[in-house]
Amino acid sequence: MFEVSGLKINNFETLDHAVGSIINQDGTINEGFAVAINAEKIISMRKNKNVREILESATFRYTDGIGVVWALRKKGAICNRIPGCDLWQALMRRAGENNTKVFLVGAKPEVLEQASEKLTNEFNVALVGAQHGYFVDEDILIEKIVASGAEIVTVAMGSPTQEKFIAKCRAQHPEAFYMGVGGTYDVFVGNVSRAPEWAQKYNLEWFYRVLKQPSRVIRQTVLLEYFALLMLNKL
Repeated sequence: MFEVSGLKINNFETLDHAVGSIINQDGTINEGFAVAINAEKIISMRKNKNVREILESATFRYTDGIGVVWALRKKGAICNRIPGCDLWQALMRRAGENNTKVFLVGAKPEVLEQASEKLTNEFNVALVGAQHGYFVDEDILIEKIVASGAEIVTVAMGSPTQEKFIAKCRAQHPEAFYMGVGGTYDVFVGNVSRAPEWAQKYNLEWFYRVLKQPSRVIRQTVLLEYFALLMLNKL
């Protein structure tokens, strides 16, 4: 592992490398908690102690942003960008191949239903439970997850809500692997389109999102701060 602003980050060369760090060749699961790391989160944790604590609580920190990849490469790491959507889908495929028990949490009811059906029919995933994001009592939900014997739990409730829920669930069911996935279910079922291939190939998805939603430009100013720190070797 290499560090960026004091945060240790896994350096994966390929998507398969990352998935293999979660599900072993014999089908067993490495328990823990995955969180995507990008430039925005690095800047946020530098300013907010609570954000840093959430990121440090993860056992699996992967390079979701190209800016983080560049920072790690400057320190000698051999790594590539691992987009969260791609990691989740690859993980679900491997779970289907190994009959791994999966529990889905989050998103709208109709989106969760579509995602569940697609995972079952196309990926042969062994779903042991699914709960949309509009539940009332999280303690009851955690009881269901524990009772299900889930080996992988993915949570789509947005950050930092999903990370807080995962922390609480892990305290009662530490044997599983957890992953916060944001809007991944919507992308998976086609409700939200990913950036075109050219943007993905050249790591310009952030630029494409700004073109589609100019209001996001204010959020992207944090990238200027990040890259200034990168160029000055202060990360």
